[in-house]
Amino acid sequence: QVQLVESGGGLVQAGGSLRLSCAASGRSFSRSAMGWFRQAPGKEREFVAGDNWSGSSTVYADSVKGRFTVSRDNARNTVYLQMSSLKPEDTAVYYCAADRALYRMVFTTSDEYDYWGQGTQVTVSS
Repeated sequence: QVQLVESGGGLVQAGGSLRLSCAASGRSFSRSAMGWFRQAPGKEREFVAGDNWSGSSTVYADSVKGRFTVSRDNARNTVYLQMSSLKPEDTAVYYCAADRALYRMVFTTSDEYDYWGQGTQVTVSS
């Protein structure tokens, strides 16, 4: 059974940093794209960042470019989201997602991902 478990969320002041982790189990995702999404109260889930299977292609939402960095450790079957210069508008539940298929590009729409974590809350105070 595939599981994605996020961790690292919390409360931080504006301008601060957090690193989210997403540990996968049940199968290796070293050859699959993985992404991060977020959902704020009353809003739809939106793409934040993604990393393709080789790490040669990373994609970011315009709202986080230059502030967030996605990376992965295939030996640990884990993907990370380093978030810096956090803003109150970054407050949301952050979800990790993984593509079932192999060797695909990073997609920015949630329906392209097959596995999801339970989410971790990130709250940025002003």
